[in-house]
Amino acid sequence: MSARFFLGAALVALAAPATAQDFAITSATVATGDGSEPMQGATVVVRSGKVVAAGPGVPVPAGIQAVDGTGKWVTPGLFAALTTLGLADAGGVQESNDISARGSPFGAALDVVPALNPASQHVAVARGKGVTRASVMAQPSGSIFGGQGAIVDLGADPDMVMRPRAFQMVVLGETGARIAGGSRVSAHAVLRNALREARQYGSDSKIAGTRRTGQVTTGDDLPIDTRLIDNAAVREDVLLTRFDAAALVPVVNGAQPLYVNVERAADIRAVLALKGEFPRLRIVIAGASEGWMVARELAAAGVPVIANAMNDLPASFEQMAATQSNVGRMVRAGVKVAIAPVGGGSGDQPSNLPQFAGNMVALTKVPGATGLSWGEAFAAISSVPADIAGMGGRAGVLKPGAAGDLVVWDGDPLEVTSAPERVIIDGVEQPQDDHQRALARRYRDLDTSDLPKAYDR
Repeated sequence: MSARFFLGAALVALAAPATAQDFAITSATVATGDGSEPMQGATVVVRSGKVVAAGPGVPVPAGIQAVDGTGKWVTPGLFAALTTLGLADAGGVQESNDISARGSPFGAALDVVPALNPASQHVAVARGKGVTRASVMAQPSGSIFGGQGAIVDLGADPDMVMRPRAFQMVVLGETGARIAGGSRVSAHAVLRNALREARQYGSDSKIAGTRRTGQVTTGDDLPIDTRLIDNAAVREDVLLTRFDAAALVPVVNGAQPLYVNVERAADIRAVLALKGEFPRLRIVIAGASEGWMVARELAAAGVPVIANAMNDLPASFEQMAATQSNVGRMVRAGVKVAIAPVGGGSGDQPSNLPQFAGNMVALTKVPGATGLSWGEAFAAISSVPADIAGMGGRAGVLKPGAAGDLVVWDGDPLEVTSAPERVIIDGVEQPQDDHQRALARRYRDLDTSDLPKAYDR
């Protein structure tokens, strides 16, 4: 019996019933996702939906199923650092597309959760390619704010939301300028005003709350405007709706990260400067085509980046200094960088993450270029995005206590010729059927009997 058949036959039993199973995969090439290089002849043990151990010489506990992984690669599930998965069934059909809300009266208050569709074919395709968790965002359109994103898992069940309202999305640069009135000056004014109004709203609401409990105090003996107490944050000069202001309170308080989409080095510096006025901001830069030019500032500020892997041609004036070495140079400078397509193009599916990471490894062989080691590249699509999302040590890695998200590959996952054979989320094997696979089976041969009726001759 071949290793491939044996592995498949053994793990099929894990899929039913859909509860976490206890199992071990032995004698495999294992990448833990923490930045280290792959280990040969290693074992991974999963119990009750959690990783128990991973590495060479790990014993298989008595009483659990052991699967021979000879010739296979085992990795943690991939983590899509920024995606619109589950928000559109067909991008070109507006009625099925919830990626943006151009005509909405709200911006920061928008919440992706009610629109998420776990049965979306995009989710199924990504899951079949090894993506097990993701940060889902809505794209800013009617406002510079895209709203509140969510952390999800891609398990084949109705409950995909792990953490709602996990981060706030805002766009600056050229796109933000266009939305906000035609210039970067306007976009920054809109952003700063929004953050100030949110800070005041949170302060007024706190005062109103103490008023209702009979504990009226400002902490510095300043007089209190009772009109603010009775009707917190209702002012004549506000631009935000109450709903939007309330949504931004966790951002200015540092409870919710602010993901800022910018590309140009000057724009990144302008975003970093926001912390001078709003010191509690937890900023994540998305895009950063010119991030390598400000890598030291990003590292010093401790601001992580989500960047395209191979953005080497300027598609706009704000990307004039784009280079394939962008990610590698930022990593070398000490910046925490996750790889994710953030441009919204047709090639931006999370299923392409292994190819993007593999390109970064190949770049190390190009004279004068700066790429990533295999371990660094894989971490950029697994543990690093999980860490940026606030799930460090709990997803994207094979270490004790982490989620039992495993992908069994038929070869090196960063090679385009490799593919997942099994995808396991929280210890439960997932189905790998989707429309792409169904179409491939249907049209694998040219037997005319398989053609639709319209093609009958």
